[in-house]
This record gives sequence, structure tokens and C-alpha cells, in this order.
Amino acid sequence: MRLRTLTDPDSLPALDPHYAFERPARSLPDSLRHPPRILLLYGSLRKRSYSRLVVEEAARLVRFFGGEPRIFDPSDLPLPDQISGDDHPAVHELREHAMWSEGQIWCSPERHGQITGVMKAQIDHLPLRMGGMRPTQGRTLAVMQVSGGSQSFNAVNSLRLLGRWMRMFTIPNQSSVAKAFQEFNEAGRMRPSSYYDRIVDVVEELIRFTVLLRPHVEALTDRYSERKEAGGAPRDPATDLSAIATSHQMKGAPA
Repeated sequence: MRLRTLTDPDSLPALDPHYAFERPARSLPDSLRHPPRILLLYGSLRKRSYSRLVVEEAARLVRFFGGEPRIFDPSDLPLPDQISGDDHPAVHELREHAMWSEGQIWCSPERHGQITGVMKAQIDHLPLRMGGMRPTQGRTLAVMQVSGGSQSFNAVNSLRLLGRWMRMFTIPNQSSVAKAFQEFNEAGRMRPSSYYDRIVDVVEELIRFTVLLRPHVEALTDRYSERKEAGGAPRDPATDLSAIATSHQMKGAPA
């Protein structure tokens, strides 16, 4: 399994328990009743990857808020189109986790004013359609970024564009952590700050939107063009018996 093991999954030293609700979606109708399933993707393979550390903090919060997180490890993911037919275990597993998910969190470093190739490769490996299934359509999405310098929003803006392209419901809130190297201690845990508080806001909001939308995904993503495509070739009036009968009736009808 290409899933990262979450260390100290229930430890939240930067969270003030006086203001945190363990089940923020409790007041919302929830016919499905299972924990919201959240897939988390990060965009750097560095040993001390700040996008991964942010994702791990977010995953702990997903657990705290009643969800079930999975963090995908992209370390052996090939480049898109590198393997014929995408026939690689990492690609298959990423798609399986996407199908399992009801919501996702994407966090990328900003490099040269954009998301990283590692981040884009993961998204590029998620097709809009896989057989009769759609790995991303109708899922909720939260976007985050880390920067080595001053605060920027280039990466989250690109991730929003990609989320829309992948037909996901991207929540209004987002997180951008500036000078990320200053925001974590030696153990890789995030220090209390307004940046951490925003991550809490984002995860809390994602859980609420996921619980709110997931029972209605089929209705919300029902598309005319897809129904038309699934219906197959249109009937040929010259050979279709029902069309011929209707045509004869219409010809004999009064004007």
C-alpha cells in the first residue's frame, strides 16, 4: 500500500480544544453515516517536505473531525504516459484511492510560481472517466500550498482551476503557508499560528461540505451530455419500427 503511516495521529498540540468541535458536521443531515473518506495528496519528494507535513497536520484534523484520511505516497509514481497503458501499480493504487474518496485535499509547494510536477503528475494520472466510473467527479476538494518566501496564492489558484476541470466541488476556503520552514519544529509538527488556524478552518469546512454533498452526488452530477452519450446511437427512422409507426400516424393526422 502506497499510503503514509500517520505518526501521532491523535496528537494536536497546536489546536485549542476550547474552540474546536470534534464533529463539526453533526448538525447536518447524514444518511450515509460512515466517516467522510478523505484522500490527501502532496507535491514534494524531499525528505523534509513541507507540503507533506501540512498534509499530515490536515490528516490528523480529518480524524479529529470524524473523517477517515488516506495520504498517498507518490514516491514511485511514474510520469504520465511513461508507462504504456498506465499499467503501473502506483497508478492503479492512486486511482483506487480516488474512487474510494468522497473528498480530497491537495497541497503543493509553489515552485517557479506554480504547482510542482509531482503534484501535477498525480492529478494527471486521475482520468475524468475510468470505464463507467469517474474518480473525481462530485468529490469535494480543499486546496493548500506552502511557500519558501512571502505568502502567495499562485499554487492554490492553479489547484482550483484543476479541481474545476476534474469536476470537483472546491470549497471556498483555502490555505497558503508562507516561509513554511519557520512554521514547523524539529519533530515536523506545526507551531501554533494563524497559518495553522487557517488549516483547521479548511479541514473543518471540507468535512461539512463532504457530509452535506455526498448523499446527493448522483443528482448533482447528472449531465445531459453524459446521458446522451450513454444512450448510444440515435434511432434510424428508416429501420426503427417504432419510428416508422409514429411516422405513419403523423402522416395520416389532420393538419
